[in-house]
Amino acid sequence: MEKINVGGQAVIEGVMMRAPRSVAIAVRRPNGEIVVRRELVVPLSERYPVVKLPILRGAVALFSSLIIGIKALNFSANEAMTEEEKDKEGEKAGGELSSWAMAGTMTVAFGFGIGLFFLFPLYLTKLMTPVIGDNNIVFNLVDGVIRVIIFLLYIWGISRMEDIRRVFQYHGAEHKSIFAFEAGEELTVENVRRYSRLHPRCGTSFLLIVMLVSIAVFSMIPKLWPFIFKAGSRVVLLPMIAGISYEFLRWSAKNDTNPLVKLIITPGLALQRLTTGEPDDAQLEVAIRSLDEALEVNAGYADDRLVV
Repeated sequence: MEKINVGGQAVIEGVMMRAPRSVAIAVRRPNGEIVVRRELVVPLSERYPVVKLPILRGAVALFSSLIIGIKALNFSANEAMTEEEKDKEGEKAGGELSSWAMAGTMTVAFGFGIGLFFLFPLYLTKLMTPVIGDNNIVFNLVDGVIRVIIFLLYIWGISRMEDIRRVFQYHGAEHKSIFAFEAGEELTVENVRRYSRLHPRCGTSFLLIVMLVSIAVFSMIPKLWPFIFKAGSRVVLLPMIAGISYEFLRWSAKNDTNPLVKLIITPGLALQRLTTGEPDDAQLEVAIRSLDEALEVNAGYADDRLVV
């Protein structure tokens, strides 16, 4: 198979796969059939070469992934509904999010993430100042530790939810399929089943790296800044942090046989034991279908369409 970079995301009862020039979403409907939505995508880097610059490409990738991910979740949620559930939702069930609805959803999701993982830890650390003192390094280290703890508790908490556990199983199916593709294997359930569900380029590892990189970046913020300025800096500096984390993830994925790199990426792989589950064959079938469709569109063999 052609050696290209592919990635993906687990969605409700399905998997979204991305190739350089395509996106495909495969979802298993309640009646057992698999429906696929696929489309050709022109990379931003082809239209705006500046996007290829290190650091910047990571920030762009973060926001691009958020947009595509929300669209994929919207599609999967509609397709995974039973006809009775669609009837209860009304005539608009199964429709696409409008541009305004998409913007609103992204704003809420982004705001929730910043509030929970960046502003709340900062506020808790500020309350602890009488205990930890006003040393800038200590302040930001405590802030970072609280941020990582909240992140881990959040992951652990949602992993206990039954519906999320199924999504995490599809997450495992996504990783196994990508591993098989990268190994040059034929994409069959039997072949894919043998591979690990833990992948070094996983978004879970990326988020953990973001948490750790933010500790170093935020330590450069002057300790005399008012709280509101420190809070604002968390938002302003997030694209740069995402860019740095993206570059590190790319580098570690290319050098994952190096003993030092293996040691560095171990925490991210360990965290994936929470965010991925062992998929069954039916879930592997969905992931393989999604990857096959994305690769087909990427190779120029098919146009955008909805297929069953």
